[in-house]
Amino acid sequence: MAALFGIKTTSSFFLVLCLTVIMFFTLSCFSADPDPLQDICVADLNSTIKINGYPCKPDSEVTSDDFFYSGLVDEASTDNPEGFGVKRGDVTTFPGLNTQGLTVNRAFLAPGGIIPLHVHPRASESNFVIKGLVLFGFITTDDVLYAKVMKPRELSIIPRGLVHFAVNVGKEKADLLAVFNSQLPGFANIPTNLFNSTPTIPDYILAKNFRVDEKIMAIIKSKFGPNSSLPTGTLKDM
Repeated sequence: MAALFGIKTTSSFFLVLCLTVIMFFTLSCFSADPDPLQDICVADLNSTIKINGYPCKPDSEVTSDDFFYSGLVDEASTDNPEGFGVKRGDVTTFPGLNTQGLTVNRAFLAPGGIIPLHVHPRASESNFVIKGLVLFGFITTDDVLYAKVMKPRELSIIPRGLVHFAVNVGKEKADLLAVFNSQLPGFANIPTNLFNSTPTIPDYILAKNFRVDEKIMAIIKSKFGPNSSLPTGTLKDM
């Protein structure tokens, strides 16, 4: 009976906290996206019209299914060099989020797995650990690192546009929710930005930035073939 009560308590806590985070990020004063000008604007992902966001699907084609999403139910594979996988809940997978200023992703980290150094240019990020021990950290523009190992039920905030990372420092797979105040927060994965861009950044420029020989830059670049470190379902798709 005690175990059953514990499960119910945990579930209730998780539900209340998730609702609190979602309500926080959907308030207009915290949204990074423009305010909506209508009640609903389900994204027409097939439209050829290019705007800041997505055009609205005609109201006559909108159904209840546009506002409910089960894409976060199953786990994502972590069978890749980073040991990281994600199930996305942004406007590209959940069109009902269009104009709502919200993304909810569910991320998984294998033991020792890492979410590489990256930034989200269009959103702040709040992380809620469901299971596991995860070291989260971000670096300010003054080169100050703020980091902490988070336990289940703990919440963090990553300010918009700052470089950050996450590492599973526990012995079991980590499971967490990442909530953004944008329907499409964007990302810039720093390792692939630097070493696998198209066209590539010249070695002498990278060598000058990192204060090393150009040969070292060539060796590092050889580790980053096209999408080699980012299988489907990782940061590349966030």
